Amino acid sequence: MRIVHTLPELAEALQPYRHPAVVPTMGNLHEGHLDLVRIAKPLGDVQVATIFVNRLQFGPSEDFDTYPRTFAADCAQLEAAGCDLLFAPTEATLYPQPQGFKVVPPPELADVLEGQFRPGFFSGVCTVVLKLLACTQARTAVFGKKDYQQLMVIRHMVAQFNLPVRIVGADTRRAADGLAMSSRNGYLSAAERAQAPQLHAALQTLAQAVRAGDSDFEALQEQAMAQLRAQGWQPDYVALRRQADLGPAQPGQSLLALAAARLGSTRLIDNLEI
Repeated sequence: MRIVHTLPELAEALQPYRHPAVVPTMGNLHEGHLDLVRIAKPLGDVQVATIFVNRLQFGPSEDFDTYPRTFAADCAQLEAAGCDLLFAPTEATLYPQPQGFKVVPPPELADVLEGQFRPGFFSGVCTVVLKLLACTQARTAVFGKKDYQQLMVIRHMVAQFNLPVRIVGADTRRAADGLAMSSRNGYLSAAERAQAPQLHAALQTLAQAVRAGDSDFEALQEQAMAQLRAQGWQPDYVALRRQADLGPAQPGQSLLALAAARLGSTRLIDNLEI
């Protein structure tokens, strides 16, 4: 695996190729990220991973400074997973001047759910993803469905800007007990880690009720929130939405159950397609 840090190095490394398949990450990698690399591998003539902790998507009270940086371990895992090329820019490389131009996604997609609790998050995500797709000359990019709203926002951005990039969504990788793999799982204490699968379990209960024909979605969402609170969580939301565009859920549609909740000081998200 070749590792490059600058744009000239990246351009030179990509010169022989016509169809890079890219996996953007913030590092601190786990098996879920490596799944994305393996999925991307046959989708292009070179597989590129990126590692960049993007300041623009962190709020003022969030964990940018303490977000784990595990570059040596990440490189070893990527190489073992078959990654061809790693682009790991510095902030000065990716943001050589203050980023005055930013992508602002539409509020109906980006100011709900995660966007309601993390203002500006999706603008930061879109801005850095647009830059990384341009820098890597991506023709395919793979993102995990665990961050389902992020995947939808990026799909819509790529479509509206007519970018020549195919966006592929990969199923969530889970631990044996159902917990969705996430870099932030490392913040959990041993006791919290034992409790953490309760978030997925709450979504499963909700999904089972919908599949059984219960169409009182408001009541189901409130029951799931109450279930989490009773177990010591602080839920931000449990919501049923349309899979296609995260619009309001209606019976008979392909739906998505989404949740975000804090367990101790750690905020976890998850979702389940119905």
